Amino acid sequence: MHKYVDRGIIKWAPFDALVGYSTLLNELRYKLGKKHKPVLSDDQYEELNRKLHFAFHHKIDIELEYFYDGYIKTSYGSIKKLDFIHKKIILSTFEKIDSNAILNIIF
Repeated sequence: MHKYVDRGIIKWAPFDALVGYSTLLNELRYKLGKKHKPVLSDDQYEELNRKLHFAFHHKIDIELEYFYDGYIKTSYGSIKKLDFIHKKIILSTFEKIDSNAILNIIF
């Protein structure tokens, strides 16, 4: 005799009664999760500047926390280039991050 194995929620996954309803819910969850950019003090900006130059000149791998589209994101790598004209930081992973969006640098 075979033992009954329930598939749980998987059996209801393909059911979408209202077309586009699930994408609308996902967009709403994304928008509701957004936060305002934290305000940094002058001392914090000076500390970030010091850490940034130290990591750039010594080619140290860093963890970079930055604000993007309402969320705090994290990137890893060493600083490949500092673009002063466009105010961007280019990491060894070729990721370009706006310098005004940086919140924290961790060695």
